Parts: sequence; structure tokens; C-alpha cells
Amino acid sequence: MRDESAAKEYPATPLQDFADPETLIAFGIALGLGLLIGLQRERSTDRLGGIRTFPLIALFGALTGRLTQIYQWPWLLAIGIVCITVLILLGNLERLRGEKESSGVTTEISVLMMYLIGVFLVIGDKAVAVALGGTIAILLHLKPSMHKFAKKLPEKDLRAIMQFALISLIILPVLPNQTFGPYSVLNPFKIWLLVVLIVGIGLGGYAAYKLVGARAGTMLSGIIGGLISSTATTVSYARRARETPGISDLAALVILIASTTIFVRMFVEIAVVAPKIVVEFIPPLAALLIVSLVICALGYHFIGEQEYQMPEHGNPAELTPALIFGGLYALVLLAIAAAKDYFGNQGIYVVALISGFTDVDAITLSTANLANQGKLSVDTAWRAMIIATLANMVFKAGAAGMLGGARLFSRVLLFFTVPFFAGLAVIFFWPATP
Repeated sequence: MRDESAAKEYPATPLQDFADPETLIAFGIALGLGLLIGLQRERSTDRLGGIRTFPLIALFGALTGRLTQIYQWPWLLAIGIVCITVLILLGNLERLRGEKESSGVTTEISVLMMYLIGVFLVIGDKAVAVALGGTIAILLHLKPSMHKFAKKLPEKDLRAIMQFALISLIILPVLPNQTFGPYSVLNPFKIWLLVVLIVGIGLGGYAAYKLVGARAGTMLSGIIGGLISSTATTVSYARRARETPGISDLAALVILIASTTIFVRMFVEIAVVAPKIVVEFIPPLAALLIVSLVICALGYHFIGEQEYQMPEHGNPAELTPALIFGGLYALVLLAIAAAKDYFGNQGIYVVALISGFTDVDAITLSTANLANQGKLSVDTAWRAMIIATLANMVFKAGAAGMLGGARLFSRVLLFFTVPFFAGLAVIFFWPATP
């Protein structure tokens, strides 16, 4: 028979709360911050912990805090502080004795972590405990690779990581999560969250560029360029084509592939902003993606795979471009709301046309967001996206002609003609969503 006094001493707790989204986000942030600080300290000659120790400490603190919160164990926090203090003293003991380098406290932190995980396996959520244990095992196993990565990381790339941390982990959390201004469409937190998304996509492309190296094939050059910035890729290859006219065909194909990658970015952005209605956006946008892929395949067939020195891509996590995009996105939100109020759908299409000359992401995110809130029909939203895409094609063709010369302009125009008219056909003839 179960002891009732024991039941009172250890009351039932809402264990499912431990695995709620907020808790999982907290653990993810703890891991990210630990890796960030550890990465920086790894490059220091005078350090107690590095790229593995700090994530373990952060996870230890998060787990201790959550256990304290759920089970009302305030004494656990004090014990955790004492344990960390003792470990710091032990880690510095060798240096106090005149040793050249401390061996660190990774093992000691791992012992504490495994102790808490063992406790939580009994009284907490087993899935979370297993995930934490697996993370610790991976961190310990990847010691040589992580140390090598941290020490060989160029200063420019480290700066990109730190700038992305500034954008996502410092600026984002302090912004107010409420609407301001006319039409109640300006939410600083949500606007900057989408800035983080766009910068993150660009940073992913930049990481791919670093992994494959500057010399990449035609297909990879276009895909990576499209992920970082299709407009910047157009400008870079147009300038190269003017310097070396013989690569005009290659440059035009890379520009086409980068422009086709826009649709992949759009699908990702819509899925993040409007996950419940993303399926309604897929048919018309996928039709244009297929048309563009067919043209890419034909161009690739005739031009072939060529290895060429990719232009140097800038850091996509710079703060100034992020601020510019945030301002542009907010301006597009206001313009769409005002245009819809005064001119109806035709006004929205004019805004899409104008904004598409400079950026497609802003109109994609804004219209998808408004459609998700029920303030805009899905048909109007995807038509605005396509109009912006076609305007962006016109801008790129003009940039290619001005910067790359007549030969490049003719090739880009040839590649863009079919997708452009296919986009017009979809806008005018695609059936409305029932």
C-alpha cells in the first residue's frame, strides 16, 4: 500500500510543463549562449572553460532553475552556486600552483549534469532528460573537432557569428511585443523576429559558401548566391562579366539559378509566418518554381557545369543591413495596410511592384503575415508576391545590362523571358481559392 505521508512530501507536479515550448526554448537559448561564450573563450590563452564547458554550465544552470521552479526547491540554486564555485577553484588550482595550462572542469561539470539528469529521469520528464544526456555526450565526443573549429575560425567569420548573436539574442528579447502606430500592424518584436529569420537564411548561405570554398560549380554558385542575396549575386557576376566577357553565359545562368532560389526562400518565410495556410500558397508559387527550374535545366544543359571563382560574399549579419531591412519591412506593412484601406487590392499590387524592385522578402513576409491574421486574402497575398518577384527580375535584368554589358543583358533577358510571362499568366489566369 502506498504511503500517504510520502505522497504529501513529494506532491504530484505538472511534469508536462517541463517539456512545454517555453521550457524547451529556454534550454535551447542556454545551449546557444553557452556555445557562444565558449567559442569566444576558446580563442583566449587564459581560460578556465571553452566551447564544451560553457554549454554544460549553461545547461546545468537551466536544469537547476527549472527543477527549483517546478518542485519548489530554493535550496537547490544555492547548492548549484556552491558546486560551480568549488569547480572554478579546482579548475584554477593548477594555475595557482604554477602550471602552464588548466585542464578545465569539463569532467566535473559532466558529473554534476549526469547527477541532475539521473534525478530528473526518476521525478521528471524522461524525454527531456534523454535529450540533455545526448547533448552532453555529443559535446564530449566532439572535443577535437570543436576545439579545431574554434581556433581556426577566421576573425571575419567570428564577427559574423557575434553580430548574429547581437541581432537575435540581445536586440530581439528587449523589444516590446505589442502593436503600435496606425492600422495596428507595427509590432517591434515580430518585425525584428523576421529580420532574424532573413539574416539567418543569409548566414546559412554564407556558411555554405565557406564550406564549399570560393571555387564552386555553376549550380552551387547560383544556389548559395540566392540564399545569401540574389541581388548581390547579380551585381557581383555582372561586374565579373564586364571584366571577363567570356563568362557572360555562365554569369547569366548563375543569376537565373539565384533568382529561382527566391522561391525556396519564399516557401520558408511563408511557412514560418503563416504555417496554417502555407498549403494555400504552394500551388501558384510551385508552378512558377517548376517553370524556372525547367529553364535552369535547359540553360545548364547547353552551358554545362563550369568551375569558377565565386565573388567574395560579404557578411550577411551586419547590423546596418538588418536595420535597413527592418525599416523596409515596417514601411511595407504600413504601405500595404494604407493601400488596402484607400485603394483596395490594386493599391497592394502597386506597393508590391515598387518594393519588388529592391527586395522580395519584405513583401513576402508582410502579405503572408496579413493573410495569416485574416486581414488579407490568400489570393491577393500570393499575387502580390509574384508581382514583386517579376519586378525584381526586371531590376536584375537592368542591373545586369548596366553593369555587365549588352551580351550579359541579352542572355539574362533570354533566361528571364519564359518565367516572366509565366508569372503574368499565373497572376491573370490562376483560379481563385475556393
